[in-house]
Amino acid sequence: MAGRDTRFIIIGSGISGVLMAIRLLEQGYRNFTVLEKASEMGGTWRDNVYPGVACDVAAHLYTYSFARNPGWQTRYARGADIWKYNQGVARRYGVLPHIKYGKEVCSARFAEGVWQLTTQDGCEYQADVVIAAVGRLHHPVVPQIAGAENFAGAQFHTARWDQSVDLTCKRIGLIGTGSTATQVITALAGEVPALTVFQRTAQWVYPVKNTPNPWWRRLMFRLSPSHWKHYYLQLQSETEERGKATTGSAEARAARDKVCHDMLASIRDPELRRKLTPDYEVGCKRLVFSDGFYDAIQKPGVEVITEGFARIEPEGVRTEDGALHEIDVLVYATGFDAHAYLRPMQVTGMDGRTLDQVWQDLPLSYHSVMIPHMPNFLMINGPYSPGGSASVIGIVEAQADYLMQLIDRIVSDDVLLAPKEEASRSWLEGVRELARNSLWGTGGCQSWYLDKTGTPTLNPITLTELKEQIAQPDYADFVVEPRQRT
Repeated sequence: MAGRDTRFIIIGSGISGVLMAIRLLEQGYRNFTVLEKASEMGGTWRDNVYPGVACDVAAHLYTYSFARNPGWQTRYARGADIWKYNQGVARRYGVLPHIKYGKEVCSARFAEGVWQLTTQDGCEYQADVVIAAVGRLHHPVVPQIAGAENFAGAQFHTARWDQSVDLTCKRIGLIGTGSTATQVITALAGEVPALTVFQRTAQWVYPVKNTPNPWWRRLMFRLSPSHWKHYYLQLQSETEERGKATTGSAEARAARDKVCHDMLASIRDPELRRKLTPDYEVGCKRLVFSDGFYDAIQKPGVEVITEGFARIEPEGVRTEDGALHEIDVLVYATGFDAHAYLRPMQVTGMDGRTLDQVWQDLPLSYHSVMIPHMPNFLMINGPYSPGGSASVIGIVEAQADYLMQLIDRIVSDDVLLAPKEEASRSWLEGVRELARNSLWGTGGCQSWYLDKTGTPTLNPITLTELKEQIAQPDYADFVVEPRQRT
């Protein structure tokens, strides 16, 4: 490695990958390539194009702190608008020329001080430093239901929405009632002749109003960066306060709970209200934020089914009570494998130690950004990153600042850097203990972020606490070795 000629590979061109590319460019590192598995950049907001797709974090907060967008039309942005924003930022900061598309990384092997990466198309790349920015929610989960292969109509996951299917005059069956399903229901209710919602678990819904940003406010944000910054920090504070209800703050929790209970009480039909009433505490699962779900679910033509599946037949779904629910299109709003992380990529580090070996029991990491035995292999938004108390962009910006300090050490001293296993286990156990004692671990529900032991895989700290914890690296927790040249 020769200073600024250090070779970097970034895996993924979503929000985190673009951020790390910008950080490298800012520090004068230009010898890097972004490997993207798809034919376009964008991650989550490229893949999800289902009706009603939007972000449930306020738009002005769901932006890079250094790349404000005064022009958001509404408080919460549509998915397509976020994708355009991300593309614009990548273009403005010179990231696009570094991206190679159609390059899904299938393996990364460390040998003789260098990482060797292989993509599905057989191409090989070498890097001194690898930065995995693959995201957490990108492997769709489709439940195995008997007879699914016999269904006569179209069927697809929301993250693989088939835009060639005309929904006009179609009877839609939707499996799920989480955040994505809520958005689909709100968009389609009243627009299709029949919408049958197959609910596995009722969700607590927190009302939000997607109010327009008037022209004068957009103009003020454009003319006064300080005014925009003040609004950004205000949104950040509000989000953090709401997130604190997960780990404490009885007053905040009580206020939040009352809002959710009051919204549920607004459902006029007692039977429908019963079906939509969760049997666990508010906040045990990630709250669903919506400004129209309860109105939509009560519209004519919408039916909520709570009986379990018996099988799927050519004409529709037969439930365990023997009823056949006839549908023309079946949509799976069934989430993602939140525990895949880097997989199915095969990663082999120092002394032939594989990722599967290191993660045999748990996805062991250090501050969610590095893995023992994997020198100069960095992650952003990795296992046990915080969630629920901040915009993910605030979280990855904090992690990126930390990673750049590690990168500068790797480059300036020409070293291999990896966290010690004991330091990683100590950090991880501290996070797991905190998570077990949070509402996520004690609220009596099942959720996608619980691991096989029932422990939440999210770090329940606030963004402020995260920034304090990773303000500076503690190199006593690392193995630092000179890089052996061949």
